[in-house]
Amino acid sequence: MRKTKVVTSEDILLKLCQSATAVLTKATDSPVHHAAMVQKIAKTSLKPDLGCFVLFDGGFSGLVVINFSSAAALEIYRNYMQHMGIPEEELASLHTADEVGDVLGELMNQIIGDFTGKIKRSIQTSITQNQPKMMAVNKNLTVSVDSNIDKPQARRVSFTTEHNNIFYLELAMERTEFIQLQDFEEGEEVDPDSILEAETVRQLEEKSNDKSDKKDSGSNDLLDELGI
Repeated sequence: MRKTKVVTSEDILLKLCQSATAVLTKATDSPVHHAAMVQKIAKTSLKPDLGCFVLFDGGFSGLVVINFSSAAALEIYRNYMQHMGIPEEELASLHTADEVGDVLGELMNQIIGDFTGKIKRSIQTSITQNQPKMMAVNKNLTVSVDSNIDKPQARRVSFTTEHNNIFYLELAMERTEFIQLQDFEEGEEVDPDSILEAETVRQLEEKSNDKSDKKDSGSNDLLDELGI
């Protein structure tokens, strides 16, 4: 008799952690690991120094929060930018800089995108996400799932960067189980390298276009001054 496969909320959390480590490791070209133990928590919250959250809905609903210390945020940001070929002298030095939040928000978007792909392939259900929100905070701010979930389950997992800076991922979602009725083949997984390469090309092109626009603008200003 075939053993029935059951996917629980903890299995879904593991897939989310795997997406986070895979995307951040590829994006920064440096190892990022998650703990093997998960912590039960009463509620999710944004914590200092930099917090990001995103809601998802569909086959099941939930909320993902990632809280970065300033050191972890800057390490991930700088590694990501340098991996894309941006010179160190052009990088922000404070975690409160807008570009740090922009980069971490984009990485959060990639993590959830990879996660939703895993869910669709392995559980055969779809979830959609809203745009990640990133903010610098100096005190704890409670955030909750805005839906009809009855007593959402909340969990926290710690992550470690290459330089041993710690950040935390928190997940609040409904208690759920997916039970496999019959065998099926999972679809092909999207290669994170191709996503990162496309993003790198896009940002380098934008940077090149900005320089060209500034050069053209400077030339036009000079011609205007000469009356040409």
